[in-house]
Amino acid sequence: MAVYEANRAPGDRASAPGYGDATEIGWENSLRLGQDVRFVLVAVGGGAIRIGREIARRHVRHLETVAINCDPKVQGFDEFDRRVYLGPDSGTDVDTGGSPYVGGTLARAAEPVLERIFRGAHFVIVVGSLGGGAGSGAFPFVLDVAARHSEVVSAFVVKPFRCEAERRALADRAIGRLPFLESFGDKKERGLASLQTLDNESLIGRQGRLPFRRVTEHWADVIETHIEKSFLAPAEAILETVQLSPRSVPIAESTPVEMPAIVVGPVPLPASPEIPPILPAAHGAASEVELTFEIEGPAAPTTPR
Repeated sequence: MAVYEANRAPGDRASAPGYGDATEIGWENSLRLGQDVRFVLVAVGGGAIRIGREIARRHVRHLETVAINCDPKVQGFDEFDRRVYLGPDSGTDVDTGGSPYVGGTLARAAEPVLERIFRGAHFVIVVGSLGGGAGSGAFPFVLDVAARHSEVVSAFVVKPFRCEAERRALADRAIGRLPFLESFGDKKERGLASLQTLDNESLIGRQGRLPFRRVTEHWADVIETHIEKSFLAPAEAILETVQLSPRSVPIAESTPVEMPAIVVGPVPLPASPEIPPILPAAHGAASEVELTFEIEGPAAPTTPR
């Protein structure tokens, strides 16, 4: 079993606005969003990769993008920073035949590559299009590896339309198993992970008939909004707060900088019009600074009478 991995050239990746820029907080040479603090978007399966390509084309600041699929065409999607092809070492193309078992087997064989991608990541967004071999089979394994090696994880799963009855049923079974993934389930219990279903069928009632391209753009908008409000804006705000705080102090280049401690509550729904409140606290000494912020979800809905 072999895994194909391709990386975008550093020059291309640095062209994303804000990618790797030093953050002006007094130790800008030590802590940079996009490098020292990593935000990673991973798309698994054909439908998810279409959404991921749409987001990647927007050059969201500080965001790394990864595409993972059992289809060798993934090698040519150079909008992504990394493309991982799960395939046999024979050099022949693989067809999962829609089998989650085959997709899962290929993903397990790729574990060393997946660990390299997620190791050291702080905020990870994993998108999976369920109903096929890669989405329903590889996605759960990718999600669990992401939860094992990162700090905070948001998972989005795309359900097929109702007319795709067999694929939709397969998607439902896959969704039912996700809470039982060991690493992801543990993080979810501690408030460091969230799971949201993006149901294609729900768009019909709200927006009528949509071109397929518009469906992709709609879910890309939802996920990009989530990344901005739940991850990027809070991270930038807490660093700016430390910069302006009289208690913040510069750190010598020789002093190791630890990642901020992150406490995340229920991740707000992407459609929420409110930016989640940020509660920063900086505790500084001459040799170390610890940052803590909390993202709170929307208030629970009241029970109808």
